Amino acid sequence: MDLASRFYDLTWRRVRHLGGVTSLALATLGRMVTPPFQGREGLRQFEALVVDSWKLAATIAFFTGMVMALQTAYALAAFGAKLYVGEVVGLSMVRELAPVLTALMVGGRVGAGIAAELGTMTVSEQVDAMRSLGADPLRKLVVPRLWALLVGLPLLVVLANVTGILGGMVISTWELNITPGFYFAHVMRLMDYGDFFSGLGKTFFFAFAIGIIACYNGLSTQGGAGGVGRAATETVVAVAISVLVLDFFLTKLFLSL
Repeated sequence: MDLASRFYDLTWRRVRHLGGVTSLALATLGRMVTPPFQGREGLRQFEALVVDSWKLAATIAFFTGMVMALQTAYALAAFGAKLYVGEVVGLSMVRELAPVLTALMVGGRVGAGIAAELGTMTVSEQVDAMRSLGADPLRKLVVPRLWALLVGLPLLVVLANVTGILGGMVISTWELNITPGFYFAHVMRLMDYGDFFSGLGKTFFFAFAIGIIACYNGLSTQGGAGGVGRAATETVVAVAISVLVLDFFLTKLFLSL
């Protein structure tokens, strides 16, 4: 196959993939707001996808806040402005770092798990069996996972905000001899509700993208066990790219409001 044919094949596969993800998103949106609702399955998915991720999210945010405080202190020391480390850590965590890092972590951990689980059900013909029995795979499999992510990811980001700022406080207290009260006063001095909600608002878009991409890759899996592995790997890559691209455009949007 020559270079032009390979480029055409790759481009066409990407276009078909994007079209499939869009079609799945549109088909799922209607089912998310119409009965019957899968409340028990949604709670089970919330526990599996979100509750089991809070320790990892808190740990990543805590050490990110510590690193931010340490790096900021040394950078600001040249200008005699180490006392402003609270403002930098607070705004950075709330507006950018906590939403993006949490989404990347959840997308890698949860997205791969969803793709592998649904991919296994697809190649073992369990999804076809559901259709033959008159059940709707989208309502049974996709909608509960999406609702779990849409509710759970913002909660994880709130937790990441708190632990990240606490991590910055630890470094400020131990390394910079700044009292916790002074640190938190500086954190809250520049931060307002717009900063908090701009970061939190991104998480709903991230959660929907993670769920749709993972479910689509899982439901379109082919090729047995090897196909399941490829679906999980492609999900991690696609989710990471999608989160970063969405973050850029959402940041531009929220800054212009």
